[in-house]
Amino acid sequence: MPRFMGFVRMEEGVGTPPQELFDAMDTYIGEQAAKGVFLDGGGLYGTEDAVNFISRKGEVSRVDGPYAEAKEVVGGWAIMQYDSLEDALADQQEFAELHAKYWPEVTVISTLRQISTGPEEPGA
Repeated sequence: MPRFMGFVRMEEGVGTPPQELFDAMDTYIGEQAAKGVFLDGGGLYGTEDAVNFISRKGEVSRVDGPYAEAKEVVGGWAIMQYDSLEDALADQQEFAELHAKYWPEVTVISTLRQISTGPEEPGA
């Protein structure tokens, strides 16, 4: 069964999501976990304590947050597995619709990427 990683991205500093979204996500994730789809995931704190290690031209440097240039950040992540890509896409749309319904004032980008298990192409 293919595994996928989902991300939610949004502007930094938009505040805490409304309780209604937390409640809807608890129900949604509980249902997905019961079906064996949701494997792991969670929200992320802001970038104020983030650390980046940058590898450039054979040298590694460390850059600590906060990052004034950060306009958009990853706010959460999930590891999921599905029987098919079609199932994954349908589920990701449902996930995005929860954010649209319960937090409409914030632009949230829901990204889904298949996890590679080797050198093969996605969907293989």
